[in-house]
Amino acid sequence: MSLRSCAICVVDGKGTVLHERDLPCEIEEIAGYLTALPVPIERIGFESGTLSQHLFFGLKAEGFDVVCMEARQVSAALSAMRNKTDRNDARGIAQILRTGWFSPVHMKSREAHGVRALLSTRKALLSKTIDLANEVRGLLKIFGIRLPKTVKHGSFDGVVRPMIEMDEVLAHAMLPLLD
Repeated sequence: MSLRSCAICVVDGKGTVLHERDLPCEIEEIAGYLTALPVPIERIGFESGTLSQHLFFGLKAEGFDVVCMEARQVSAALSAMRNKTDRNDARGIAQILRTGWFSPVHMKSREAHGVRALLSTRKALLSKTIDLANEVRGLLKIFGIRLPKTVKHGSFDGVVRPMIEMDEVLAHAMLPLLD
């Protein structure tokens, strides 16, 4: 499975390959293909990765029994294969799923991922804000302007902007940073 495409392999209870195909990695495409097959689909399995959560909940909503498998365990099982291709990996994952030799991964809820995304973006924004503040402090030192060691959170712009606006060169260079 990649961001753009996925290899699908359908096997029966004995491990015989019934169907194989490459599809765009879209829930509608995968669900449409699998429901159109002449054989019933008992379970869908894939290894954990960046699209796991999206595919897991999307295919579950389409009515499939979905299992996400531990990537390191799947990788170890597939490492004995000579030819590493998406098609062969799909075959191997289908066999692992059929035999039950895997550990399922717990899938966090969309809400949990939403909170994680919010915390991650907040951390990134705070980090960039601190980087910009330190850049402004360093540039101001060149012109002999020293800011207090601590400026209250949220008041950096109010302290620095009046100092910068007094000098046309500073204003031209640093106002975009503040903005």
